[in-house]
Amino acid sequence: MLTLLFIICMIAVFGKLIALAFKMTWGLTKIILTFVFLPVILVGLAVSGLVAIALPILIIVGIVALIASPAIA
Repeated sequence: MLTLLFIICMIAVFGKLIALAFKMTWGLTKIILTFVFLPVILVGLAVSGLVAIALPILIIVGIVALIASPAIA
């Protein structure tokens, strides 16, 4: 009986840790995509002569960033 209780508690604890790990991984993925890959992609588009594509993407990302950022009072 004690073994069953131990297994249930262990699954509960490690289940919560796994859920936390997935949440943190998703957050890190968003940060890496935002600060590393997006600027590299935009610079690559601009260097290769596709400024007509890079500029609208940059404007859309800028508008989304302005809307999503908290208001500074």
